Parts: sequence; C-alpha cells; structure tokens
Amino acid sequence: MMTLRQCNKGFSLLEVMIALAIVAIALVSLLGLSNRSILVQDKIQRLTQATLLAQQLMSEEELNVEGKRLNWDDREDVFEEPFETFRWEISYQETLISRVKQVTVTVIWGDPDRNEQVQLVSFLPAGGSG
Repeated sequence: MMTLRQCNKGFSLLEVMIALAIVAIALVSLLGLSNRSILVQDKIQRLTQATLLAQQLMSEEELNVEGKRLNWDDREDVFEEPFETFRWEISYQETLISRVKQVTVTVIWGDPDRNEQVQLVSFLPAGGSG
C-alpha cells in the first residue's frame, strides 16, 4: 500500500497557475519593452537624419560664401525625396563684428507642437567694410 508521501510527487493546480501568472507578467513586460525600443530607435533615426541634413545645408552655405554666391536673405523649404518629411529654415543675424554673420540652420520634422527640430549655428564671413 502506498503512503501519502509517495502519492504527492506532482505539482498542485495552484502552483501551476501561479507559475503561469508569473511567466505571463514577464512576457507582457518584455513585449512592452520591445515596443518601446522600436519607438526610441525610430526617434533616434529621425534625429540622426535631421542632423546630417542640417550639416549638409551648413556645408552648402559655407561653400556659397567661399564662392561669393550667397545672399543674406532668410530662406525655408522642404527637402526632396526621400526626406520630404523634413523641412528646413536658414536665418542670418548680424554680430558685433561687421564682417561676420551668424548663420542658423534649422531642420524640423513631425508635429510642430512637439518641437522636433535640430539647430546648427555657425559664423561665416560676410565681407564688406569693417
């Protein structure tokens, strides 16, 4: 005849349910982290693209100054494909040195209320008397 100790070798239903609940909570947490990771990656990618586009515009401004093809009027436009979701603005400000202008390149994307933008500021020679 089997004693009570020999019959009780398995898990009870309560123990199995608790283990399943713990596993389910862990899986839901991991799925949430995965989703968050994808959103952060998308934000970082847009920020990197905007920074590279701003650097490109600033380089073009520097080349235009060297080639003396630059007028000092503020401008704005939208990038061509595949970056049509980004728009740019270039503005110029006077500085304390008459031969130097402050150039601000701004690349903007997304919802304007969220203020998603990158700004580069540089100083370029303006020529003229000083």
